[in-house]
Amino acid sequence: MQSESSADSPPFATLPVRWPAMSVALSELVAYLDQVLDARSGGDYAPNGLQVEGRPEVRKVVTGVSACLELFERAAEAGADAVMVHHGIFWKGMPYRLTGVQFRRVEALVRSGMSLVAYHLPLDRHPQLGNNALAARAFGLADLTPFAPVEGLPTGFKGRFPQPIPAEELVERCRRVFGREPLVFAGGPPRVSTLGLVSGGAQKEIYRALDEGLDAFLTGEVSEWVMNLAREGGLHYLAAGHYATEVLGIRALGEHVAERFGVEAEFVDVPNPV
Repeated sequence: MQSESSADSPPFATLPVRWPAMSVALSELVAYLDQVLDARSGGDYAPNGLQVEGRPEVRKVVTGVSACLELFERAAEAGADAVMVHHGIFWKGMPYRLTGVQFRRVEALVRSGMSLVAYHLPLDRHPQLGNNALAARAFGLADLTPFAPVEGLPTGFKGRFPQPIPAEELVERCRRVFGREPLVFAGGPPRVSTLGLVSGGAQKEIYRALDEGLDAFLTGEVSEWVMNLAREGGLHYLAAGHYATEVLGIRALGEHVAERFGVEAEFVDVPNPV
């Protein structure tokens, strides 16, 4: 081992320094996320928290919107110890058997030693890290308040623009925030003062938006009956994509975990046009 640097060596301060990622116990990570996201409050359509147990220590987390084989394979290639998603692999009403597609997903996790951690409605409704709160702030809304109870707790947020904005500007902000062209039913006023947001497939919440007199409502998906309802109710309806409206939260959660525990976090995009 060389104890002294030579005169030709560059000074230590100019050398690149790469600190190894720290690690956190899987049990500690999940317990922390359960608490921060208040994962045991309210109902849901899926189990929140740890869905598949892998290695006991986590040095790298890969985040993604929806659990799927492609995400798991890319996470394994990236050296992940755990995969964190918004949409897990277990849902109410699905078959209990691990066969076919479901077996191949679980097999990919088990063979790679990766854990799967999922948070659904808790990640929609969180006031700092949630899909809807992050989107509402990105739109420039003020006076945010919880909106649209789902399974016992408000899931979305509504707010007011500091100054009314043209309807065209609302659509442009939607493009910028979610990175895609929304489907728009422009039935509302020329200038928009209020907006409600519920990410994902919340088209039925248009009724609540109408009842509360909002100028505009944004969610991920749309059904055939929505168009006439929005037009006749005098409401702007924006469908920005289920996947696209739920990227913000899981990405922010990964960044939060990296900062909190010193582990590495990487978002893996598996685009979905829906």
